[in-house]
Amino acid sequence: MAIAAAAVVVPLGILFFVSGLVVNIVQAICFVLVRPLSKNTYRRINRVVAELLWLELVWLIDWWAGVKIQLFIDRETFQLMGKEHALLICNHKSDIDWLLGWVVAQRSGCLGSTLAVMKKSSKLLPVIGWSMWFSEYLFLERSWAKDESTLKSGLLRLKDYPQPFWLALFVEGTRFTQAKLLAAQEYAASTGLPVPRNVLIPRTKGFVSAVTHMRSFVPAVYDVTVAIPKNSTSPTMLRLFKGQPSVMHVHIKRHLMKDLPETDEAVAQWCRDIFVAKDALLDKHVAEDTFGDQELQNTGRPIKSLLVVTSWACLLIFGALKFLHWSSLLYSRKGIAISAVGLAFVTFLMQILIRFSQSERSTPAKVAPAKPKNGGEHPVAKHH
Repeated sequence: MAIAAAAVVVPLGILFFVSGLVVNIVQAICFVLVRPLSKNTYRRINRVVAELLWLELVWLIDWWAGVKIQLFIDRETFQLMGKEHALLICNHKSDIDWLLGWVVAQRSGCLGSTLAVMKKSSKLLPVIGWSMWFSEYLFLERSWAKDESTLKSGLLRLKDYPQPFWLALFVEGTRFTQAKLLAAQEYAASTGLPVPRNVLIPRTKGFVSAVTHMRSFVPAVYDVTVAIPKNSTSPTMLRLFKGQPSVMHVHIKRHLMKDLPETDEAVAQWCRDIFVAKDALLDKHVAEDTFGDQELQNTGRPIKSLLVVTSWACLLIFGALKFLHWSSLLYSRKGIAISAVGLAFVTFLMQILIRFSQSERSTPAKVAPAKPKNGGEHPVAKHH
């Protein structure tokens, strides 16, 4: 990482990781002391605590980098968002789609109860992965034989969730790149599937499982399509830390869960059809540089994330000054060495987060051989 970028990343990293460790400690205490007595009380507390961490990343998009997220959605669905349980399926267009989801969730009032299906290694990420684990994100191993029961139990645990939640499922199974698109096109051509142009082929087992086990208590599926306008650069974590703006278009269409087919194969085909339609929608976006079939809703730029980050910064600066005064850490060679090691460690952690988010470093899930023409389902979607 360049020196100039590091000069920006390190202070933000210190703020994020120190405040994040505070959040993790509070989450751990509540997990040990509150959850055994009342799972729903723990969930309500954790929803607020986790939001104090996620809002820092929302601030990064809204106030630091100035990324503009334009939301195309009908008014009725816009008013329902955040007031009902929902299963979200989305194309995986950029490195920070998960962050875009958090921004939209924050606007809808359900940031602290937004969940996702992630690969198992994600929970090992310092601070952010630990907080996801406390928040009941679902972690899979990229093996359907192992993941089927894990996914089922994780989905059923959400049945008594006390507040509206969103569960995001990236059914393409990996982040979009041109190399992966070429592989998907070759695979589709060889198996008689529609050849994609803007998306990857959905892997439907995870979606089928989600619909099967959540149909009774989740009323809607949100079909989310993310696109980048022609005059904008695709956002990345590094660009965000550098304060470089982008524009993202987000299209949402609501489907009633009760309207989905009953059989597993029909649900899988419904998912594949949704992605064929999504591909055509993205073709139209390429031509028109907008989602003209839906209203552009004004989501604004709420001040809440700015207040939270400012409060964290003041609290940590005050605590650091008190500690340095008490310990005289910067008045000795040993203290200076310890401080330097600490800064290097934070820089290393930020490198991990940035590298984790990069699409070119993600690996596509292995695709089992397809049945001819109308052949069976693809393996489960594995986020990242």
